[in-house]
Amino acid sequence: MAALRTALHGRWVVQTLPFSFGSLRFASSFKAADLAIECNASSMPKPDPSTLVFGKQFSDHMLTINWSAKDGWEAPQIKPFQNLSLHPASSALHYSIELFEGMKAFRGVDNHIRLFRPMLNMERMYRSADRCCLPLFDKGELLECIRKLVEVDQEWVPYSQNASLYIRPTFIGTEPSLGVSQAGKAMIFVIIGPVGPYFATGSFNPVSLLADPSFVRAWKGGVGAYKMGGNYGPTIAVQSEAVKRGCQQVLWLYGEQEEITEVGTMNLFIYLTNEKGERELVTPPLDGLILPGVTRQSLLDLARGWGEFKVTERTMNMKELLKALDAGKVLEVFGAGTACVVCPVGSLLYRGKTYEIPTMQNGPDLAKRFYKELTDIQYGRTPSDWAPLVV
Repeated sequence: MAALRTALHGRWVVQTLPFSFGSLRFASSFKAADLAIECNASSMPKPDPSTLVFGKQFSDHMLTINWSAKDGWEAPQIKPFQNLSLHPASSALHYSIELFEGMKAFRGVDNHIRLFRPMLNMERMYRSADRCCLPLFDKGELLECIRKLVEVDQEWVPYSQNASLYIRPTFIGTEPSLGVSQAGKAMIFVIIGPVGPYFATGSFNPVSLLADPSFVRAWKGGVGAYKMGGNYGPTIAVQSEAVKRGCQQVLWLYGEQEEITEVGTMNLFIYLTNEKGERELVTPPLDGLILPGVTRQSLLDLARGWGEFKVTERTMNMKELLKALDAGKVLEVFGAGTACVVCPVGSLLYRGKTYEIPTMQNGPDLAKRFYKELTDIQYGRTPSDWAPLVV
């Protein structure tokens, strides 16, 4: 557990709120030492890793931890995978008082199982809980409970370096009331399952993006920087519109200047030659509009460690991007996220015109390098304290 508690955090700077929503909701936390385990009497068959799709199959067990304002946190439980029983008036169902995380476990070349920078997920989940007025918790204790769940279901971690075990911690308000108010009851649950590539196009094939300024994902002062389901459900209609127009994902723009923010399930990176003739890697800043991705932070940390080109977190609008494209200054555009790792972008549809992006024509040398560096760490080919052992 000590290794998990001290897993490298990185330089993850997030715009903080001027006050804490949860200062009155953290009197104590559950303890991993109190974890009770009820093993499933039978195990479901494991799928062939080569046939895996994303998010359709689940393991034999799950983790649940209940909380109430009256009694505080109950002891955590690992139990057979099963349906939840919720009151029809549960606040998560009516007012989206809920949040989630996305993590992975990897079976390495040495057959050891590793997580990837898991404390960054715990810190982000804690901030989301604070913003959602859900009860706070000890991040290290939750991480140890998750580690134990993965250990119990370790045979569900694919024996493949092209697949992984997806981990979905979820936190919901279960208050049985139709009043719009802070939940007096809540539940953390964690489900896990083996996954293959996130996109149907494969693990490293380019995707096309729709950039339509008439659609907005998040705004200043909102909750775009928190991993809440309410940020995702409303995007499905726009995603469907993108597919109708021949695109795989949406590039979200913001404001009159059409600031580039993020892609549907990824943070965005643009590698270009800037006006000073320098090679520069640009990604939008953590200004409250975008999700502070773990993979995003990892790419920034790697690039700054290399010291080979300028690395900038700054605002870029569509005018600047199109100008750079027209001038042949853009070298690569790619997304980054837990689900996809690194994904090249091949084209952009904006105001009825398709702009080809020369990502694949340029290797893509940088995107491939990032992908290799990350996966080498995740699968144990490169030792790193970013990847603490589970088993």
